[in-house]
Amino acid sequence: MRGGVLAFASALLTLGAGTWAFSPPRPEASAETHTPTSATSSAAGDRLFLTNAQLTQAIARGTFDRPVKSLLAVPASLHFGDYVWNDRGVPAGPTWVRVDLARQLISVFRAGHEIGTAVVVYGADGLPTPAGKFPILAKLKDHRSATYDAPMPYTLRLTGDGVSIHGSSVRWGAATHGCIGVPLPFAERLFNATKVGDDVVVVASAGQRPA
Repeated sequence: MRGGVLAFASALLTLGAGTWAFSPPRPEASAETHTPTSATSSAAGDRLFLTNAQLTQAIARGTFDRPVKSLLAVPASLHFGDYVWNDRGVPAGPTWVRVDLARQLISVFRAGHEIGTAVVVYGADGLPTPAGKFPILAKLKDHRSATYDAPMPYTLRLTGDGVSIHGSSVRWGAATHGCIGVPLPFAERLFNATKVGDDVVVVASAGQRPA
């Protein structure tokens, strides 16, 4: 994959300058890495802390639907199959997940801090991944799809008709039957970090507000 997919942390920190330069998420297209341009952001090692102004702007734009305190400082673009997981020093607290289909990224938050991010694959045109806010309905560690006779390890079920987040082969050109596929090691961490009832917010385009 040429260039990789933009790390979500770097993207959000361009808010202060009003810069959003993303390419479509599908084959051979990716956003370039941006250098953070807001001098008001503060970094502490591998974590970027948002200012009140940045958070207010992000919520106003629909980037977030709830407060976020910090994001992972991902040093480079993520490619298909890549992920970052770092919850060191993050306290216990509510966990929620945000999936951005347009940017092909998933972010996991605990107590307002991003603890994981990865490149995802999602539903093809015939079976698109639905957008909206979904509570995790069930957790199935060794699930297998009865419809497609395919393994779905570390399944987090989101809808009654089977749309889920699960471990998958995340590679260029891949798609799912409506589910959100994440790298297997990331899926295991996500499975262990979440519980039934936790929110998953899926957005299909920049600025979309979850229902």
